[in-house]
Amino acid sequence: MKVILKIVLFIFSLSTVSLWASEIVAIVNGKEISKQDINNFIITNMPGAHYNFLSEDEKESILEQMINRKLFAEEAKRLHIENNLEFQIALEKAKDKLLVDYWMKEKAEEIVVSDKEAKEYYENNLDKFYKDASVKVRHILVKTKAQANEVIDELMMNKPALKEAFIRLAKTKSIGPSAVNGGELDWFIQEQMVPEFSDVAFSLEVGTITTEPVLTQFGYHVIYLEDKKEKGIAPFKDVKQEIVKTLKVLQFKKELKNMSEKMRKTAKIIVK
Repeated sequence: MKVILKIVLFIFSLSTVSLWASEIVAIVNGKEISKQDINNFIITNMPGAHYNFLSEDEKESILEQMINRKLFAEEAKRLHIENNLEFQIALEKAKDKLLVDYWMKEKAEEIVVSDKEAKEYYENNLDKFYKDASVKVRHILVKTKAQANEVIDELMMNKPALKEAFIRLAKTKSIGPSAVNGGELDWFIQEQMVPEFSDVAFSLEVGTITTEPVLTQFGYHVIYLEDKKEKGIAPFKDVKQEIVKTLKVLQFKKELKNMSEKMRKTAKIIVK
């Protein structure tokens, strides 16, 4: 059952669209490596991790590994490893796995969960939707305190259009990986960021910025609080998609079990 659940979770991850899927971070002999490639690598090799929460050293290390893999793949092709009998056998097994994965993906996409089903699940499982307080911020990361103060001064002169100004400056002045997205970070709870960053982020009012640079191990930050959720039972609208995904997984596991039992009745299976 654990294997089935892992496959199901993988299937749903195939349909996840990243806002920065096409952002290229490196090109190795004409072959591109995008942030989506990096995130897929993280999901596969570092369960529970997320690109935005890794240190700069960790991100650099992962990118170096992926560059090396591109180079090693080229060397393997030069040596015609694909003609190796063991490789051919492994490739066929990999094809079978991929074939099953995409077959399951198609089956999973056929499942429909109604609003009524989702609402009933929510009302019957309220304890599952207790959430810690969380915030959604944008930040501008620079190397020096003087640079951070310059950013703050410029933002303070653009108060009527503070968010727009923040996004513009994040794209042009931030040295952090979120710069291309206007400094936007995913929702996070207090424990997910370094204390120096989290403490300030959680103390802000929505729609305001830090008036003093925030120093962390990564540099100096200017933070804009875009939204905040207090701790407690999350509203249905905030967890609806999560519930729909959960119900799809549960229904799909049930369908897989039924299909497996039906197929086994007519299949010739020999267990040794």
